[in-house]
Amino acid sequence: MEFKLAMIQMAVGISKPDNLAKAVKFIQEASSSGASIITLPECFNSPYGTKYFPEYAESIPGGPSTEALSKAAKENSVYIVGGSIPEKDGDRLYNTCAVFNPKGELITKHRKVHLFDINVPGKIRFQESEVLSPGESLTMFSTPYCTIGVGICYDIRFAEMAQIYSNKGCSLLLYPGAFNMTTGPAHWEAIQRARALDNQVFVATASPARDENADYVAWGHSSVVDPWGTVISKTEEKEGVIYANIDLSRLEEVRKMIPITKQKRYDLYQPATLALKKIRQDDLYDSH
Repeated sequence: MEFKLAMIQMAVGISKPDNLAKAVKFIQEASSSGASIITLPECFNSPYGTKYFPEYAESIPGGPSTEALSKAAKENSVYIVGGSIPEKDGDRLYNTCAVFNPKGELITKHRKVHLFDINVPGKIRFQESEVLSPGESLTMFSTPYCTIGVGICYDIRFAEMAQIYSNKGCSLLLYPGAFNMTTGPAHWEAIQRARALDNQVFVATASPARDENADYVAWGHSSVVDPWGTVISKTEEKEGVIYANIDLSRLEEVRKMIPITKQKRYDLYQPATLALKKIRQDDLYDSH
């Protein structure tokens, strides 16, 4: 089984309508190039920053961003992993990824589980928890090609989450993310390759394009890594779309050569699946 994956790295401005129009244009471009699954970057409808989240937040579904993605998914007959947007639910805000099938139906959503609260002296301090609430479940969805696990940016640092997805049958992990100019050069590619190698799965990331004048400057470098840990597609800091042909036979090939999934010593350590409390799957969103 093989399919074409597209990761959109777009520049995000202060105008939500302009951001949505640009996202739809890139989705059309990726679909025309043969992509079946298309992923947008973290915070694609809003500048990334705690001061922006309340202003740009909207309900999921029902807001203009998810309406635009639903329409684009249906018109282009593709799966859309909608990066993330600030979501308003009652008196709480979340950093949320909405996923749509080729019929334009919302099949699941992932609320960022691990909030980005860091303090690197002299470099960067960022506290998502000042305005956002964390999600309370992991998220996976099924396609005719494979099962896919979703995380958002900082989620990628937590190896247990990726292990659970792998143990639950995911072949591809998608992480919309916006690493910065401190953590990006040091960790962005290394973490992606680690998650792919640890679990022998494909790992793909979609970042906003870099804007040196923004309050938060993204590293960019959207990438796709195969189960061998090889970066098979990537870009640098500018706007654009990267593509990768995801050949699932490669996953099986790697697992036969180095069969770590069969060699784990669960008699000595507890598998992550035993600690799993909540997982959100696409069957939670039934359109009928």
